[in-house]
Amino acid sequence: MKIALDGHYGYRRLIRSAIPAMAMVLVVSIYSVVDGLFVSNFVGTTAFAALNVIWPAVMLIGSLGLMIGTGDSALVAKTMGEGNRDRAQKMFTMLVQFTFVLAAVFMIPLYLLMEPLARLLGAEGEMVHQCVIYGRICTLGLPAFMLQMAFQSFYMTAEKPQLGTIMSLVCAAINMSLDALFIVVFHWGLAGAAAASMIACCVGGFYPIWYFSGRWNQSSLKMVYARFERHPILQACSNGLSEYVGNISFNVLAICYNLQLLRMMGENGVAAYSVLLYYSYVFAAVFFGYNITVTPIIGYNYGADNKPELRSLLQHSWTLLLALGFLITLISELSAGPAARLFVGYDPELTALTIRAIRISMASFVLVGVNLFTSAWFTGLGNGKVSSIVSFIRNLVLELGFVFLLPALLGTDGIWLAVDAAEVCCLILSVTLLLAYRKRYGYGK
Repeated sequence: MKIALDGHYGYRRLIRSAIPAMAMVLVVSIYSVVDGLFVSNFVGTTAFAALNVIWPAVMLIGSLGLMIGTGDSALVAKTMGEGNRDRAQKMFTMLVQFTFVLAAVFMIPLYLLMEPLARLLGAEGEMVHQCVIYGRICTLGLPAFMLQMAFQSFYMTAEKPQLGTIMSLVCAAINMSLDALFIVVFHWGLAGAAAASMIACCVGGFYPIWYFSGRWNQSSLKMVYARFERHPILQACSNGLSEYVGNISFNVLAICYNLQLLRMMGENGVAAYSVLLYYSYVFAAVFFGYNITVTPIIGYNYGADNKPELRSLLQHSWTLLLALGFLITLISELSAGPAARLFVGYDPELTALTIRAIRISMASFVLVGVNLFTSAWFTGLGNGKVSSIVSFIRNLVLELGFVFLLPALLGTDGIWLAVDAAEVCCLILSVTLLLAYRKRYGYGK
């Protein structure tokens, strides 16, 4: 089944089109959470903390796949909207190839530097050993991981979002089954969790290449012969830079949170933050999935110069995302206790700390959706610079600043309030930028 990029998108069509991408990202987030559940309950708190100390470093490189996929999918959609489908196919193929090459270049140095990197991130003693095991296995799967992240953005541009959902379900089933086998049955510990994840990534990263290359391909995108060209590669990277900035900011923030929490609360603080990250990532998947859906639609209509539809997309998206934000905040507040007990119920003190962290931080989700969408909006319009500014200020200026400022003023609760304060300030920035550029792109009245 195809979901076309052209035509009018009202509330019903937006929701129906976004559901497959939301489900895709939600499933990916859930199987990441399952890794944490198995490690926390069957390997121990030190391993659980180690996983979440080293994972941000791996993601700093892995997120390059998301940058390329998001940036190129918007440009491919715009090119299709302009009526040049042959050029769109070559751009798609070129950037998939470039993603694989880039991953291969980073593999060896990241593998060799894993131990000093773990120590730099604050790991000590046994935690260093655990970080190195997990990080090196993930590094070996880096090409597959980066390709999987890149393809997430292309499914909607190919007008086949259901394929992305199916792939996520298959990868989730593989990862969860292998987690149980490697960790519970074979007792491979953190190495088992890493191996399960990377095997699943190989399916998610390499199967789409086979699909988009074959005669059976019924989508709007096809793998064709294409040579590397400097301009499209730079353009795609520039346009997707905001997503990369957002991801590296998220992971730099995680590193800073971990350093602060190790100093203030020790391993328990890192473990509580790890649960909060998993919990928030599951709910944020709804917004990420929506943005993956709407970015190529924005690009297509911008390429077709359909200004009324751009205005409609902006208005409908803000209404939907604010409503979703209120609903997610309510659900997260009510389910904080069960979520904490699921991960760390074996330690009452850690459970209480985790519940408090979730209830304070998750209030921010009222605004997370519209702030993330603002960045995606400018990516869809091909303005990677403004999109990157939103991501950079939201994470590396506002939240990072509050991570160090608020604990000094409010104690341990201050570190959980950092994200709430950042989202409020970012809302002001989002509204200001949308108003400032409304005439340039024609979505203002």
